[in-house]
Amino acid sequence: MSGDHHHHAHRELPEFPHARRLTLLLLVPAVLVTLVGMLLLWPRDTPQAEGAAGPAVVTGEVVAVTPQECPPVPEGDTPLENCGTVQVRLDDGPVITTDIPNGPGAPTVESGDDVTMLTLNDEGSTSYSISDHQRGDELWMLGVAFALAVIAFGRWRGVTALGGLAVTFAILLYFIVPAILDGRSPVLVAVVGAAAIMLVVLYLTHGLSMTTTIAVAGTLASLAITAILAALATGAVHLTGVADETSNFLTITRGDVNMRGLLLAGIVIGSLGVLDDVTVTQSATVTELALANPSYGFRRLYSAATRIGRAHIASVINTIVLAYAGASLPLMLLFAAGDTPLDELLTSQMIAQELVRSAVGTIGLVAAVPITTALAALLAARRSRPVAAPPVRAEPRPAGDPWAAFVDKDQ
Repeated sequence: MSGDHHHHAHRELPEFPHARRLTLLLLVPAVLVTLVGMLLLWPRDTPQAEGAAGPAVVTGEVVAVTPQECPPVPEGDTPLENCGTVQVRLDDGPVITTDIPNGPGAPTVESGDDVTMLTLNDEGSTSYSISDHQRGDELWMLGVAFALAVIAFGRWRGVTALGGLAVTFAILLYFIVPAILDGRSPVLVAVVGAAAIMLVVLYLTHGLSMTTTIAVAGTLASLAITAILAALATGAVHLTGVADETSNFLTITRGDVNMRGLLLAGIVIGSLGVLDDVTVTQSATVTELALANPSYGFRRLYSAATRIGRAHIASVINTIVLAYAGASLPLMLLFAAGDTPLDELLTSQMIAQELVRSAVGTIGLVAAVPITTALAALLAARRSRPVAAPPVRAEPRPAGDPWAAFVDKDQ
């Protein structure tokens, strides 16, 4: 009984001969190539952040807010809003007085709020200007709630998922971003970094098994397809990678960064998050189908799992489009308010960049389903192949048994 429970807890098919060798034949070269790539691309001369030349930042707590009526302005000028003063107790003791923040995007402050302020020195006098709220404590609380929710539902699997998330951030912050700043090819850095993230996260989260190995193989193949398609599409559409204020500012401050390559890198890394979801799901689906139906061969496993994959892809495509639409909502409102023609809107650099990102990522996802499903079905059919059992002698049944005909028919 305990052995049966142990087997189904892991939901793994019996190993077929040479399965471990096949896993190592895929895993070892992938790990070696990824490590060599990281060593060759590792940043060696990353620009160090210089001390901020702007005004000093101080923090404090709002003690009181005293609104006042705004003075009149000349006719035709924009009327003033949010006039008055704010008293703030600085963290180092003294209480200072400053103006209520105003203007587009200015923070709304109340008594008890923790704020950050800019220190302005002008002709020997020091003044302060509230720039933003302090939100570190709230973000930490949200992070703890997120971690507790993941662990409460996923248990040990949730712990490993959080570990995988930490690995992802570490590779992004300590390898991918510094290497691109160091002048390395953004596409190569993204592919190698994505492979490192995938190898560590998938095996850490899902365990060292044949099901995970198949998902890794499918993800690697789909990542390669996505990178090639992204390069072809961005070249055909003549995208430069400079489409918004952030990329413009980066071009000015870091002129040696290949912006088109950075766009390609973003497409590859952005695709990885959804790719591993699809490949793990397809690999696990085939395993479950083979466990539930040991008599299924390659064709029936592939057909059944592909039907599930189609439903998954249909929902994922909608998810991708909605995610990009949500992120671009302010831009869409701006274009709509400006009464921009639809064809001009869709062919603009910024919208075209998002369309290419969505289309290439979706094609990579679509390719991941048949690749991963075929690999998983091929290996599952071999692993679940029934072993010939000795013939079972039928027990004689009493005459007139109403179930005899059905049982005999099944046998």
